[in-house]
Amino acid sequence: MAEFVTLQENPKIKEYQEKLHGLRSGGVNKITEIKQAIAKVKKNPMIEYDKKPQILADYKKQLEEAKSVAKKNEAQDKILTKEAVAYANLAAKDYIKTVNATENEKIKTEKANFAQEIRKIKAEGNARIENAKSPSEKETARYELKTSLFDEKNKSQTIIERCRDAKKQAFTDHVTINRGLRNEKSNFIEDAQLGFINYKNSFKLSKFFLDNGLYIAIAIFFVVCIIIAPAIGAGNLLTLPNIFTILEQSSTRMFYALGVAGLILLAGTDLSVGRMVAMGSVVTGLILHPGTNIVKFFNMGPWNFTALPMGVRLIFALLLSILLCTAFCAFAGVFTAKLKIHPFISTLASQLIIYGLLFFGTTGTPVGSIDSSVKDLIGGRWVLGIINGELVTFPKLIIPAIIAIIVAWFIWNKTTFGKNMYAVGGNSEAASVSGISVFWVTMGVFIMAGIFYGCGAFLEAFRANASAGTGQGYEMDAIAACVVGGISFNGGIGKIGGAAIGVVIFTSLTYCLTFLHIDTNLQFVFKGLIIIAAVALDSIKYLKRK
Repeated sequence: MAEFVTLQENPKIKEYQEKLHGLRSGGVNKITEIKQAIAKVKKNPMIEYDKKPQILADYKKQLEEAKSVAKKNEAQDKILTKEAVAYANLAAKDYIKTVNATENEKIKTEKANFAQEIRKIKAEGNARIENAKSPSEKETARYELKTSLFDEKNKSQTIIERCRDAKKQAFTDHVTINRGLRNEKSNFIEDAQLGFINYKNSFKLSKFFLDNGLYIAIAIFFVVCIIIAPAIGAGNLLTLPNIFTILEQSSTRMFYALGVAGLILLAGTDLSVGRMVAMGSVVTGLILHPGTNIVKFFNMGPWNFTALPMGVRLIFALLLSILLCTAFCAFAGVFTAKLKIHPFISTLASQLIIYGLLFFGTTGTPVGSIDSSVKDLIGGRWVLGIINGELVTFPKLIIPAIIAIIVAWFIWNKTTFGKNMYAVGGNSEAASVSGISVFWVTMGVFIMAGIFYGCGAFLEAFRANASAGTGQGYEMDAIAACVVGGISFNGGIGKIGGAAIGVVIFTSLTYCLTFLHIDTNLQFVFKGLIIIAAVALDSIKYLKRK
């Protein structure tokens, strides 16, 4: 092109913009302005109450006139918009092609210049090192060489990044102009293309592997398991019954991960999860046992709650499980929130207290099974039918797990408390200065964790006979799931979706190893490697951000 004209400067596009503005100024644009004005009048306490009706009536009259104009110009607006967007697309195609060619040439030139400069710097630097007369001069020369190479690399990367930004901006300008021509209406295809271009221009292989390396390794592991399983006679791993079993095993663990995720977001952790599970499930088992239970809690009993209606027993068991778990979480939370004791210590203390109380109180005796009717009602399965010669059933426990994920997502993303969690986790001192109560946010996170633990422990009793040893090691699984799901131990970074995916991944890993008949003790090795890999990658990302 003899003369480089940007899309914003294109005279034909400007002409279309002016024509469309003329069509819309008294119609659709006026409607938007009047609606905003009406909303302001309704909310404005400074306007006298008796004058508001007249002002609103005038606006409504103007609104009807604007709607009439908009309807009159609607057909012409559509035709002109279609024509304008078509022209803008053609103009943008040439414009983007020109920008890409120009910037690609700059990148090519810069890479060649960079290689030449690096050779020059190395030659001069090595010469200075060789000519140095003392060890200190040699060390200084080496340092200067290293610094020069670093500076030149940064300079070259900055130039290349600017070229990439220019290419990205060219398409962004195209999308912005089209939106303006459509009166700020977006287009799905344009948005998808813009997202792809942004990703492509910002893509770095090292960052991609840093962010996704662990997931890629786990995915490869699952593929290998799927291939190996039939070869060793273990059967087909990738079947609906196996998938539903994994999801069923994930269901109760989801509650524990959702609870501990909040504490990790505050740069803490929770070592009491397993004992919370035991406590809540033992209480649930005692209340829902069909008849007199053999367990004497602190020599009190035997217990028999069958005189109460089943609905009352269910509610009582759930509430008591939540109450006890919340009470012990709050106990640990006070020491962390008030005395700044790390959650590692405060939850370790509560873990030991619960552990001692449970084993001393029950002497380690299992509380027995839950009433079969209610166990099937909540913890049973729906029969879906025969698929590929196998009876396929859907676990009911998956439903409360999905509800828990939705509730946790809403709290984290749509409430002020959720935003405050991120603020306190990212920088508690800055959060305090900005007016956020770090104490109550911390206490809120501990209490929320207790509620999730209580619900999960209640449901855990429907999966197996509860005892003081129930939930052994669950705290490690919950923490590992959160870390694998991207919730950073450095605080303030993570998403509920990541924690949920982490639970499924970690449960799937355990199930696959069991399916392949890997010794239970060796499974701890795999879990340990995944935990250290996840935390190491998280630490590397944190150091890079620093």
